[in-house]
Amino acid sequence: MNQSEQAVAALQRLIEQGELKPGSMVSERGLMEATGLGRTPVREAIQRLALNHMLRIHPNKGIEIPAISVEDQLSGLEVRRAVEVLAVGLACRRATEKDIEEIAALKATLSGGFDLHSYSETVRQTHALIIQAAHNPYLEALMVPLQTLSRRFWIMHVRDEQAEIAHGKRLHHDILQAILARDAPEAGAASQALNSYLVEFALSVVARMATSPN
Repeated sequence: MNQSEQAVAALQRLIEQGELKPGSMVSERGLMEATGLGRTPVREAIQRLALNHMLRIHPNKGIEIPAISVEDQLSGLEVRRAVEVLAVGLACRRATEKDIEEIAALKATLSGGFDLHSYSETVRQTHALIIQAAHNPYLEALMVPLQTLSRRFWIMHVRDEQAEIAHGKRLHHDILQAILARDAPEAGAASQALNSYLVEFALSVVARMATSPN
């Protein structure tokens, strides 16, 4: 990756993990310090992430890390559901032997134990491999922002971490297994199951908020 791409990846991780707090305002200088990268690559990354709704630029005021509401999450999942079905189908048909080897290795790691941070990183790697195996350069621009913001919402609202991680591992395992078998219908169904889970999770957040005394 060049430095601009490094800056994009670093900022996406900081946003996803909540280290850049939703609703906060940050400066270009602060993002340079957070990433360890220079002004030009960070500035380019800010522009790219703003186009993907991951940042908001306020001239003369700073850079906002947008909050994400349940409504935002559900709207994003509507698009993500359709795009991911396309991606896993393409991956089944186009994955190279190298792609298959990497997917098989990642699937094997899903049997291990995870904390929240390591699991979210493994999910990010899973999505990256699916995009890679689809061999369509336009998919990355569509999928990465949707997936990053979706993971941020999940990380922010998860309560029983190990139960949710176990459920997520099974869903991602099924997607990878179907791609390894080059079974596009099964991969599509597994992808739909993952996105249905994320919708149910978002709705559970609504229910929890409705019953919260605060």
